[in-house]
Amino acid sequence: MLKVKDLRAMTIDELNAKLIEKKKEQFNLRVQQSTGQLQNSAVIRNVRREIAKINTLIAERKKNS
Repeated sequence: MLKVKDLRAMTIDELNAKLIEKKKEQFNLRVQQSTGQLQNSAVIRNVRREIAKINTLIAERKKNS
């Protein structure tokens, strides 16, 4: 799980890269879930929350600059 403190230390480019990484992870988890391979469905919720945290920080940075 990503910490907000760690995310705040990143630049916008790093946040965008992390966002793309998490969206790919989310897609892979959805595919696993649909094929019945996913054991722990709570992982999907955690990834969604991490994506939301990253999006929030990106919006804050764009608003402040």
